[in-house]
Amino acid sequence: MKSNSPDKQLNLDKRYIRMAQIWAENSYCQRRKVGALIVKDKMIISDGYNGTPAGFENCCEDETGHTFPFVLHAEANAITKVARSNNSSDGATLYVTSSPCIECAKLIIQSGIKRVVFSEYYRLQDGIDLLRRAGITVDFIDPQADDETPQTSGQ
Repeated sequence: MKSNSPDKQLNLDKRYIRMAQIWAENSYCQRRKVGALIVKDKMIISDGYNGTPAGFENCCEDETGHTFPFVLHAEANAITKVARSNNSSDGATLYVTSSPCIECAKLIIQSGIKRVVFSEYYRLQDGIDLLRRAGITVDFIDPQADDETPQTSGQ
């Protein structure tokens, strides 16, 4: 299989991140909308956005604006969705609009995803640190930037 040139890969990364941003618009959450795509062999094998579990009403925050503890993150939704399919996330890339939290980082590691690309930093960096410790490539990409190479997070 022929590998992508760095420029071609960067263009693909930007497109997938923009698609994840569009997918985030499906979220009913008011405080923050996050989207995620899992891509393997240039195919989207799963998608997700932050929201409530299946069967729950689509309300993510209480009357004071605090997020309910049962709300799922976009990464968790995408990973559990692929787990219910005939696809495998082993070796895949996760595109997510916000860098993963520590809990999602654990799911990413266990799912066999080998690369994470994100476009916005979450307030905590412990998820990124754990992913890097596990040998997962973590890249920050600004999908709107003209000339840029992926920035390996934390370097």
